Parts: sequence; structure tokens; C-alpha cells
Amino acid sequence: MEQLIRLYEQWAGGKPATIEKVKGAGSNRIYYRLTDDAHHSVIGVVGTSREENHAFICLAKHFGQRQLPVPEILAASDDEMRYLQTDLGHVSLFDAIQGGREAGGRYNLKEVDLLRRTIRELPNIQIRGARGLDFSQCYPQPEFDQDSVLFDLNYFKYCFLKATEIDFHEMKLEANFRMFAKDLTAEPMEAFLYRDFQARNVMLDNEGNPFFIDFQGGRKGPFYYDLASFLWQASAKYSFKLRCELIFEYYQSLKQYTEVPSSRHFAHRLALFVLFRTLQVLGAYGFRGYFEHKRHFIDSIPGAIQNLRDLLALDRSTFPYPYLMSVLQRLVELPQFTRIEEPAKNRADGFRTTADDVFKANPLDGPATFSKYDGKGPLVVRVYSFSYRNGIPEDESGNGGGYVFDCRSTHNPGRYEPYKKLTGLDEPVIRFLEDDGEILDFLKPVYQLADHHVERYMQRGFTSLMFCFGCTGGQHRSVYSAQHLAEHIHEKYGIEVRVTHREQHIQRVMEAKDTAKGAE
Repeated sequence: MEQLIRLYEQWAGGKPATIEKVKGAGSNRIYYRLTDDAHHSVIGVVGTSREENHAFICLAKHFGQRQLPVPEILAASDDEMRYLQTDLGHVSLFDAIQGGREAGGRYNLKEVDLLRRTIRELPNIQIRGARGLDFSQCYPQPEFDQDSVLFDLNYFKYCFLKATEIDFHEMKLEANFRMFAKDLTAEPMEAFLYRDFQARNVMLDNEGNPFFIDFQGGRKGPFYYDLASFLWQASAKYSFKLRCELIFEYYQSLKQYTEVPSSRHFAHRLALFVLFRTLQVLGAYGFRGYFEHKRHFIDSIPGAIQNLRDLLALDRSTFPYPYLMSVLQRLVELPQFTRIEEPAKNRADGFRTTADDVFKANPLDGPATFSKYDGKGPLVVRVYSFSYRNGIPEDESGNGGGYVFDCRSTHNPGRYEPYKKLTGLDEPVIRFLEDDGEILDFLKPVYQLADHHVERYMQRGFTSLMFCFGCTGGQHRSVYSAQHLAEHIHEKYGIEVRVTHREQHIQRVMEAKDTAKGAE
């Protein structure tokens, strides 16, 4: 402690006015909040591992250079056993979503928004943070590989599985472990694997913007791991529906930073990492709980077991490791892990809940991304312009139709002689409508509604979506609106869009972009 104070004095030019020990979780590092007379505070850290401290300091400096949302290293001792970093405040994401967590996973809109903002920011540190990063500085190893997978799987075996006294064949289990490790490392990636990405390791500023901490265990590896780590955190109890939404948010954000695999491939790979992370977490809970006797970790075991139970309910082809799966099936059936149904918990803030989890995954569903009841993709959007005199266009897909928007409230260029023989595709009409501005105000909420619907349809693997715009003659306003919505959707999502101006006998197909084809 004295050495930390001396480090502070060297940096600040005086002693701290107050020193407050900051509560930690599973880390062996000790944190202090040091505050001066002007109420400016920093966080002082005392570690037990020089290598771990060195990794964090190097990573933080690199991420800071790339302007990523992480704490700044202000000073460090020569041996790097102590260092000072910026104080990111008192509120973690874990604290901010406490109400939903304590209500059994029933999160309100504000909490869901914080989760979305956090998950959208994750690819930023995973992809941008990896660029130019010297992975040799990572600790305890620079890369996610088969040896590290086997270490974590054996961590689970020795610290949790053996502690349950369940009987198993060592060699058969080891053989399946090796198969599992080979599959997990089959797709080398250049991303930064955070490894311990969870709500406790995300701090929020006054505007709710996320900042990332405790990334000292990171290394080169696949981005799936962090997503699995976050969304299947045992204590969070995220609903099936919320996991779907957050996975989609992450997937869409990831597209902004790198090429993405198809959604089907993404879902399959994610399922493997969910299983791996669940076993790794159980190993940690076993060690911290059973051996170090830390109650918090023992209390987290039932949630992790339930995650494992849900995974075991998936199609067996998802996890081609028969002996491992048989051992895990016997594990979740042990009397000490008997599933106890609890009544729904009401939130203290009055947020209404229901007794039934209506979003519970069907055993035949995929890993919280796509359902067997949904389509097979890719999505094709069809946009029509039409005249109300001739009726609303029929839905050739057999789905019964889609959105129909009435353009007749907007200023009609067809009333004026110069535009009577032109259409909404002609520059003079476009200029008239846009200078007038009514059509632009009309389309703003249409774009918002369409974006939400397209994203949801893509998420669920649906194959057809229809938008129709009608006006008096199907010549000016409806044509303009249909054409611009079609171009907007195609530009933003890269999917195939078919636009038909029925009364003008004009059809056009906007082909799916290569990235969009891959996303389906």
C-alpha cells in the first residue's frame, strides 16, 4: 500500500486526500480509489502477478492509441506490480441491470438499451483492437489454441466434474475433449479475444456509454467466445428472446468492422463456443466455490447448470462428441442439480412480469439465434407502386401481403402540366417533390418502420417481405416513394430488392451484394 501511495505522489505531486478500497470479484488484484483535495480520483491497482499486470498495461496503452473505450494508464511502478489508471466511475453494467437480474431476467427497456449499446461496441475492441497489436505481450499466452482449450476443459474436469464424484472414463472423455478442441480452433482468427467479457467488466459513464476493463487475460482468437461469455453469463438469466436480439445486434455491428460468415454458420460456431464457455465457467465456479469457498461462485452454479441443460436439449448433431455429452447429461441429472421451478419475481420498480417464460427455447430450436419455425433465408424484399383505382397489388409469395402506405396526403406533381407525362423516376418530378418537402417528412417514419421490419425478418431467416405505396394514379408520389425505399433497403442491408412500378410497367431487380449473400 505504501508503495502505491508513493507512486501516486510521484504522479500527482502530493498525497491523496482519501483512499477507498474498491470491492473486487474473482480477481486477485486489489483496487483502491485515490482522491485529491479537489475531488479528482484515480484507481490504484496492486497486483500479485507482474506478467498479468504487464499484459494489462500494454493492452490498455495499445487500445488507448486506437481510441477505444478503456481506462488510461497514468503511471506504473518500475516492476509493474502497481499502477494507476483513470477512474471510470462507480457504476458497472452489472450494477445498472441489477433490477432485471434480480427479477429473474425480466429486463426493462432502459436495461435492454444498455445491453444493446454494450454488445454493439464489442466488435470495436475485438477487431479494431487487434490491428497492430503485439500479441506476444498477452498473458498467460498469446493465442487461443488447442492447448488452451484442453487446459480449460481439464479445468472443468478436475475442479468441477470430479468434485461431483460422478463416474467417467478418463480416456474416452479425453478423446472427446481433443475432438472438441480441434473443432473450436478449426477457424483461426485475428480478432482480440477478451476472454472474460461480462457485465462486471463493463463500466458506464453518465450517458450510459460502455467502457471495458479487466481484459488482461485477452489474446488472439475467435470472436464467438466473447459473445458466448457475455450472453450465457449464468447469473444474468437473459431470456431466449433477448439473447436473439443481442446476437443480432452483435452480428450487424460486426459487419461494420470485418467480413462475417453466413448467419447459419455463425449460429453453428456460436453453439460450440457456448458449450465450451459453459464448461470453462463451471470449472472456475468449482475452483472458486468448492476449493476457495467463495459463496458467490457456488450460488452461480445452478444458473450455469441450467445453461448446460438447455444446450443438451438441442439437436445432438450440434455437438458431435457422444461420450462427453453422455457425461454432461448424467451431470445435470445429479440430485444436487435438480431443477427447481421458481415463481416469477416481480421487479421492485413495478415493471410487470408474467409467471411463464413465453420466450423459452423449444428443444428443437437452434442456439438462441434461429428457430426451426422460421424460414431458411435469404430475405427478398418486394416494393410496389400502384394506383388505388386499380386496387392493391397481390402478394405473389402467398403470405397475404405486407405494408401498404397511402401517399395521397402529399403534394401531387400530377396537378401541374409540366409533370403530367413524367413519373417519380424523372429528375424534374424528384426535384419538385424534394423541394416541396412533404414526401420527405412522409418517408422518415416509413424508413424507420421498414428498417426494423427488415432487420427482424433477416434475424428470423424469413424469405419474403412486401411494401406497397399507393397514390391516385400510381405515377408520381408512389413511384418516388417505392423507388427510394427500395434503394434505401438495398444500400443499407445489401439484400435482394425487387421493385415494381405496376402502372408504369417497370420492374427492376437490385441483386444482393456479395456481403449480404454471405450473411444469409
